[in-house]
Amino acid sequence: MVLRADVRSKPRHEVNLEELGAKSIDRGSPTSPTLQSQSHAPPVVDTGNYKRREREREREREGVKGGKAREGRGLVGPGPRQAQLRGTTTQRPIDPRESSRAERLPSSESISRPHALGSAQEGRASSRGGPRTSTGRAEVVEVSTMATIDIESLLKETPAGVQKTKIICTLGPKSRDVETLEHMLQAGMNVARFNFSHGSYDYHQGTLDALKQAMTNTQIMCAVLLDTKGPEIRTGVLKNGKPIPISKDREITLTTDYDFEGDENTIALSYKKLAEHVHPGSTILIADGSITLTVLECDIAGGTVRCRCENSATLGEKKNCNLPGVVVDLPTVTKKDEDDILIWGVKNKVDFIAASFVRKGSDVKKIKELLGSNARSIQIISKVENQEGLVNFDDILRESDGIMVARGDLGMEIPTEKIFLAQKMMIFKCNSAGKPVVTATQMLESMCKSPRPTRAEATDVANAVLDGTDAVMLSGETAAGAYPVNAVKIMAAICREAEASLDYDAIFKSIMKSAPLPMTPLESLASSAVRTANKVRASLIIVLTRGGSTAKLVAKYRPSVPILSVAVPVMTTDSLTWELSEESPARHSLVCRGLIPLLAEGAAKATDSDTTDEILAAAIAYALKSHLCQHGDAIVALHRIGAASVIKIMDIK
Repeated sequence: MVLRADVRSKPRHEVNLEELGAKSIDRGSPTSPTLQSQSHAPPVVDTGNYKRREREREREREGVKGGKAREGRGLVGPGPRQAQLRGTTTQRPIDPRESSRAERLPSSESISRPHALGSAQEGRASSRGGPRTSTGRAEVVEVSTMATIDIESLLKETPAGVQKTKIICTLGPKSRDVETLEHMLQAGMNVARFNFSHGSYDYHQGTLDALKQAMTNTQIMCAVLLDTKGPEIRTGVLKNGKPIPISKDREITLTTDYDFEGDENTIALSYKKLAEHVHPGSTILIADGSITLTVLECDIAGGTVRCRCENSATLGEKKNCNLPGVVVDLPTVTKKDEDDILIWGVKNKVDFIAASFVRKGSDVKKIKELLGSNARSIQIISKVENQEGLVNFDDILRESDGIMVARGDLGMEIPTEKIFLAQKMMIFKCNSAGKPVVTATQMLESMCKSPRPTRAEATDVANAVLDGTDAVMLSGETAAGAYPVNAVKIMAAICREAEASLDYDAIFKSIMKSAPLPMTPLESLASSAVRTANKVRASLIIVLTRGGSTAKLVAKYRPSVPILSVAVPVMTTDSLTWELSEESPARHSLVCRGLIPLLAEGAAKATDSDTTDEILAAAIAYALKSHLCQHGDAIVALHRIGAASVIKIMDIK
């Protein structure tokens, strides 16, 4: 068989949405199979005793434990062209045996103390004769592993390992040439974002063509995400097109006559129902919040609103506007969005649609109806950007294929000090549901101009990984920034460092604790595969799947080892013609943490024992060549034979 490869819970928390600012909402208104791959927790931190782990690694190298040295072994790059191997140079994942174990899970009383930050240990009191409760059980003693950090470990290089957290990059003027895109793919880009708030169809087509050429040149696959413009409110044009100064405490009138040319006294706003939906005391934010207005008086008949400016600023034309707490009467999917999706997205077979300003589950249903039969190959990632979306989050999550925590506009809808809470709540709920979640906006913003991020930005990215995000996103950093490739490299390094600090055994226990009962048979099987891999200290999990759902459930339980998700195409017929399912199930895994998707091409049958053995043999051969495992290792395979689901433990000879 020929390989074509492209590698590269926590306790349940209840969050009072009113605390996030929701209470202020104003509702007044056919051959042998061939493999092809494409690369790409609820958190518990093991900040661990690095010296001890180094000694363990040293003993392993000396053969004391009978194990083979794993430190520093990296994945090889793409193989010979004639072998049709499509790969990328990445590193060997951290051996689960090298991870120290936290024996106690953190308190579930408050989400504000993230699971990632409190790795305490349970049972030590019992094992050491410590205090016990009246029931004879060991009293819980919370000890932070932060105390075990040794200073020398902080000076070591970032651990080499498979980058599990995916990276989404926005493409723009500084990242649309073939050479730059090649470097970004090699640096760790998994998904390319096309922002349809800007640019024409021809412009985006040129960028996509360059991306395809870069993928061909590097033999690295990248998924495509179309980000819709969505409904928006903007200021109008100004007299002579010149920006106007606005001073603090000055009164200014907003008119809904969008043809009006604004001046120092009156500016136009595109929302026709503005005077109906705001009231005296309401806040209006303009130009990304750089201008704050307080409503003084509303004239519904005249369609005007008199406001007081709370700060001095300069206003330009066509600036965005936010109405915190107001349920705006605008369609979630505009006519432009429909055209962008049907004319450009469907034509170019994009993998994801990032739907902007989703406010309720029915919005997602409308997009699926718009896509029709294409909804099977195009997944919807809902962007939660306002209070209404936050209040209806459970409904949105239920209907969506994934969630994007869009902190930009959301940060103007809820108090600044509540943003971290909203982020952690949404990530946790997505983790619990087993759906991918993307953390976005200003993650490395300073790298638009600087070759290095701020320390706060580096911490922000790492904490998102520790929170359990599946992917992190770069916006202006790669679209218009001065250092697009370096931004991807630094983000990938931060993600690997954060992933290396996780205690995967404790994560698994935490997710199991919060998993709903009774489990579905498929989820029970997925969790059992991860438990088995943990118990036998496997180096790899291989999952044979048709639509990708089984592999995603395995990824939900955050194993410490890579997951090769082998998508087996389904052959369908309308009695006249036969065709194979598309590659989209494999590409959809590019936003799922820890998954390395592979595609079995041809008339393969995931339930046929002969074909299954053939696919598994090819997958193992690929894993060996990529140094995901080595001879003598154990691996766990999950697949079906007939009507039975099977978990295999296989030793690589």
